[in-house]
Amino acid sequence: MMASVDTLGHWQTHLHPLFDRLRGAATPEAVMDAVGQATLEIVGPGLLTINAWHADSGEIERLWSSDPLAYPVGGKKIKGDTAWTRQLLVRGEVFVGEGDEALAAVFDDIAVIRELGLNGVVNVPLCHGGRVIGTFNYLAGVDAWTGEDLTALRMLGQMVVGAVAGR
Repeated sequence: MMASVDTLGHWQTHLHPLFDRLRGAATPEAVMDAVGQATLEIVGPGLLTINAWHADSGEIERLWSSDPLAYPVGGKKIKGDTAWTRQLLVRGEVFVGEGDEALAAVFDDIAVIRELGLNGVVNVPLCHGGRVIGTFNYLAGVDAWTGEDLTALRMLGQMVVGAVAGR
């Protein structure tokens, strides 16, 4: 069961230490480390990756990963024209996937996702200057995402926009 993110006390417990870590974060990597750690503390166990989106080449590049063995930093994928790509990377809309079937329809690495016991995803577009520059991707073993989960992930994702833009 994922942690509840709907109480003020829960937020205060995790956000104040995050703000302190961000104050000392001197590099984009340090920002992503701080936000990544806080995401796993606030929302619960799962897989978080932070990617840059290179629209000109259609390539996603992994900048940060909570599981570098399964999803190493520096990994790249070409993304074709799909409904997922248009929603997340073109229109800049959050993608929410729940259940194995939903994930299998959009991810070619579904076997790795299954191996890790993950069956839900929230992909948050990272927008800067009126365009998508990256994605904040959180996968977990959940049946359904709550409104509180989505709010937390969207907010945390925005905290890395500057780090992704600065890479």
